[in-house]
Amino acid sequence: MAADQIDPEQLAAAVRQMLPSVRADLERLVRMPSVSADPAAAAQLRASAGEIATLLREAGLPEVDVLTVDGGQPAVLARRPAPPGAPTVLLYAHHDVQPAGQPGDWLSDPFEPAERGGRLYGRGAADDKAGIAVHLAALRVLGSALPVGVTVLVEGEEEIGSPTIARFLARYAGRLRADVVVLADSANWAVDVPALTTSLRGGANVTVEVRTLSHGVHSGMYGGPVPDALTALCRLLATLHDGNGDVAVAGLTSGPAGPVDLAEDELRADSGLLGGVELIGTGSLTQRLWDRPAIAVIGIDAPPVDTAANMLVPAARAKVSMRVAPGDDAERARAALAAHFASHVPWGASLTVQEGPTVAPYTVRTGGRAYRAAHAALAQAWGRPAIDIGAGGSISFVTAYARLVPDAEILITGVEDPDTRAHGANESLHLGVFERACLAEALLLCNLAR
Repeated sequence: MAADQIDPEQLAAAVRQMLPSVRADLERLVRMPSVSADPAAAAQLRASAGEIATLLREAGLPEVDVLTVDGGQPAVLARRPAPPGAPTVLLYAHHDVQPAGQPGDWLSDPFEPAERGGRLYGRGAADDKAGIAVHLAALRVLGSALPVGVTVLVEGEEEIGSPTIARFLARYAGRLRADVVVLADSANWAVDVPALTTSLRGGANVTVEVRTLSHGVHSGMYGGPVPDALTALCRLLATLHDGNGDVAVAGLTSGPAGPVDLAEDELRADSGLLGGVELIGTGSLTQRLWDRPAIAVIGIDAPPVDTAANMLVPAARAKVSMRVAPGDDAERARAALAAHFASHVPWGASLTVQEGPTVAPYTVRTGGRAYRAAHAALAQAWGRPAIDIGAGGSISFVTAYARLVPDAEILITGVEDPDTRAHGANESLHLGVFERACLAEALLLCNLAR
């Protein structure tokens, strides 16, 4: 059947009929704790990749492989060649997930899917095993009527910054080239408002260590004139923001405010901000979330409170995460952060800065054929127009692929919503959003063939 012969109402009915089976597959994937940051989870990552390979074969893709490059996690690469004259579409998702964190913070087992209030809870239920399920749904619903060529890449190390993705893309470039890329790894404006993500912030991590003593000493005998490393570290970290809460690192750039903004009460509710806690920074809320740099201290190594001795701490270190605004250079921004630490370390303390990996920011080219096709599909599936939004997070694959295939149109779609809580406890997928995302992708593939 030609793409222009597919009836949207019949397609929507087919999606609804197919949803129970694809949801069952999603739940089976959620039960696999494929945590790429945990070396002990290597077997789970292999099992997850193997299960996805089976599902893609059953969905009608004749060429399916589980592949790795040296030092990388297993990825699934599947392909169905394009009919004559039709474009090839690369569907991307990732099967690795974040660590669950503290089990007591979850209302149910993070690796046992649970439905509550129209949402499916579990680690990876949204980020990004739901993205895999959306691709499966579109492939199953269209079946033999699939009007475009399809390549599916399901990565296994996105949550650790995709350290080998550039080498993977280079090695398998011949099998990965496409006219259009569809990423199901972002968010919507609201559960009833679809969105297309058109910009991503970049990222960089550094680990900073402050040392003031060769060994710990009695805090009563030496406290006063002798500085301890933990206090020095706290003073250093406090210099990262000014009095308004804006990032105070010199040399970072910001983008202009976008056309949409959030209400403060929405942001407070979506983020779980406690009553009485002030928002930080200046400018519109979406500008602060999408178009400006952000810095957070995400970990500190220091004596734990329960076992702390009454001594001056000789050394302390912290891991600092920085989000880089679209248009900035992530490596230059990381160097600026390191220089800031070097120039602000207090009391002559010894400083060591270990620079971590970077992810470049990205801005999507809008207005092309695929962009218009995506907007049409989202509007039809959701019953209202989609809006363009930015995203504060980073996706390494996007910039790596854009360098490899600069002419490809990249579309960043998503199954998440403001209450998804990706990376946090009680991550969940809104099942209504999931159904609409499945229909939208099936419609998009038809639109791209026209």
